[in-house]
Amino acid sequence: MQNLFSVLVAVLSGCGAQSLGSDDGGVACDLSYSAFNSSAKVNATSTSTWSCSATSRLMTGNGIPDHDVTGGAFATPISAQNLSVTFTRAPAITSDTGTKLTHQAYGYVLNSVKLDPATDGTCASSATSTDRGAGCVAIMGTDPWNLEAMGGAFQFGTDESNAHVQPNGQYHYHGMPEAYLARLGAGTSVTLVGFAVDGFPIYARYGYSTASDATSAVRALTGSYQKKATPNAGRPSTTIFPMGTFTQDYEYVAGSGDLDECNGRVGVTPEFPEGTYHYYITDSYPFIQRCVKGKVP
Repeated sequence: MQNLFSVLVAVLSGCGAQSLGSDDGGVACDLSYSAFNSSAKVNATSTSTWSCSATSRLMTGNGIPDHDVTGGAFATPISAQNLSVTFTRAPAITSDTGTKLTHQAYGYVLNSVKLDPATDGTCASSATSTDRGAGCVAIMGTDPWNLEAMGGAFQFGTDESNAHVQPNGQYHYHGMPEAYLARLGAGTSVTLVGFAVDGFPIYARYGYSTASDATSAVRALTGSYQKKATPNAGRPSTTIFPMGTFTQDYEYVAGSGDLDECNGRVGVTPEFPEGTYHYYITDSYPFIQRCVKGKVP
């Protein structure tokens, strides 16, 4: 897949960098949703609106999920946010290896819930337990080992949609937004779920087997990150903290999955039949991309 990615980027770049996403056909330019969510842990109205100018796509919303939320152990109740985010309608790849973001959302689902895969949780090398206070903290951590919200020993209280709530009450996804997909009735279709902050679209789980061929079989795509065979030096005990607990436990292995280092690829989609760079939320690490290929606002 990496070879295909490189070839397609070269071809599309030859037509001008903005051709990677400029012909969006008015996707997500006239969406509006407002409904009361009586689900346990919500009990509030979810609102989101997407509109477009000639060059920009604007999302406004309150970040309240529009789907069931019944599980999870939230330290803070879900509360409405005042969100207004502008995305370019002509995204361009500006980095071959991607740009990592710090303390910034990677994107937003069409229901205005943000995609925020990393955590502020860390552990010291001397950590002896998954209990908070035993060398690990869940928020505002400064120790060297970065905790993952999913797939590790440390519990962050995520719900059935791999989401939880930040101290300010903002609900956000760390992985596949299962209940949102269920509300859409997405099934096994290639489903647009949102946009990254660089303007490129984000899809969930399923893509075409051949990136450039919309007639090829649809299947679940996989990321190209693998757990390291040997833990990094100085890492806390793998007996207490199994591999996958920390971000540093993973490494990018080109070609081991379907996607690049930013969990994306160039190819066709139902909304972009001429092809565009686009990201995927996957069932495997990194779940949600940990870098963006386009310009960061």
